[in-house]
Amino acid sequence: MTTAEVVDRLKAGNDRFVADQLDGKLQDSSRRDSLTTGQQPYAIVLSCADSRVVPELAFDTGLGELFVVRVAGNVANASSIASIEYAVAHCGSEVIVVMGHQSCGAVTAAVAGGDNGHNINHLLAHITPAIQASGEGAEIDDIVRKNAQMTADDLQARSKIIGDAVASGSVKIHPAYYNLDSGKVDFL
Repeated sequence: MTTAEVVDRLKAGNDRFVADQLDGKLQDSSRRDSLTTGQQPYAIVLSCADSRVVPELAFDTGLGELFVVRVAGNVANASSIASIEYAVAHCGSEVIVVMGHQSCGAVTAAVAGGDNGHNINHLLAHITPAIQASGEGAEIDDIVRKNAQMTADDLQARSKIIGDAVASGSVKIHPAYYNLDSGKVDFL
């Protein structure tokens, strides 16, 4: 598939999800058996770890179709970048979707500030640039969208593997926003 066909496939799957018409394909024992020797997911999704956001369901995909990396605030930290690099370099994935979501708790916590302990503070520091770029008084969901866009840029800037793949045209990165209330994914 071309990168445009991958995005079209993701959008069509999301349309089925929103309409409550999931097809449930590629989720049985024969599919599991076919994947025992390797994987070739056509897309990578960097998503928030929020339990309400499940990329495989939101895009109506089956086993082996998506390489999903989940971390609070869908941030590009060393581990999430390395995981995405693996999928680009070793699995042949051609599309990366960086998906923020409505009412993100990590973004809300980053805006609120304060001392959340070493590890959470470290995670939230990745969201601070989006807060600053959004301007004072920005709505949480606007910051979420900005964070997805800036994280997409970070992936390219902070990884030679991803940056080279984007520069060669073999990989496309798409920031996106998941609406909790409807299930709709907006590609930004």
